[in-house]
Amino acid sequence: MATAQEPQRVSAADFIRGFANWRLQAARKPVVVTHHGKDAHVLISLDDYRRLGDVGAGAVAARDNALQASLAGLVESIRDAVFLVDGERRVAAVNPAGCDMLERPASDLIGCALAEALPGLETSLLMHRLARLIDHRERFTGDIPGILRPGQWLRVDLLPVPTGGAIVLRDVSAAMDEHAAVDARCALFRAIEASGAVGHAQISVRETIEAANDRLTAMVGVDATAIRRVRFSALLPVRQRQAFVEALETIFRTGQPARLSTELMTREGKMVPVMLSIAEIRSAYASEGAMIVVTPR
Repeated sequence: MATAQEPQRVSAADFIRGFANWRLQAARKPVVVTHHGKDAHVLISLDDYRRLGDVGAGAVAARDNALQASLAGLVESIRDAVFLVDGERRVAAVNPAGCDMLERPASDLIGCALAEALPGLETSLLMHRLARLIDHRERFTGDIPGILRPGQWLRVDLLPVPTGGAIVLRDVSAAMDEHAAVDARCALFRAIEASGAVGHAQISVRETIEAANDRLTAMVGVDATAIRRVRFSALLPVRQRQAFVEALETIFRTGQPARLSTELMTREGKMVPVMLSIAEIRSAYASEGAMIVVTPR
């Protein structure tokens, strides 16, 4: 069995003194030059060096080809719609998600004018951004409505590429609707606070109060710090606590809101007749507690 030859080793000082000899030795096998006892340099023949260069260039080329193939496969598989646009603002390439978004095959889109592929583009502010992308390689990211259909929001990324530009589209209509719903809920809470007649509290799944508004704390006669982390049932008369606990368990089990006629016990021991409206707070994975609205009876 053939084995690789062990390279010759020589100190830097001896290498300098006998360079002619070591140059001839390197024609047969590599010469390792050491510095303070550690390998520092290798002297090889020109033919060996050229062979190494050819292998290195081939490896680099193969790696680059594999990288390009991987990038192309990635673009084909991602969920975002990707359109490559040339300098004439025509579709040069499109991935499957782009075809699905426009409900047209790639054969109909490639070579098509971008304004024809995306009819709402010409009347959109995005057209100016696209011109900046093609002419000045200027990037852009933003949420744009109504490019494909009314009421639809698209997250748009414009990216410069060698062919001209890339347009990446993602439908974010659901997220925008959720933002609008959150804004509406915030406005509702502000309206409730402005009325000054409705108390409310957020409780955990263990029934402890996480937050309470001024109206509720005024009903009970304590400040917000004192009521925090207290079990909500502790604010009720002892004889009515079991009914509250059972109602809360039913809400967490079924997810259905409930109303409960009961009384709040003030700091001075007085009873305030109230109506509790209770709804579960549920995240994407589990129950996070409940919201309780308190109104006088």
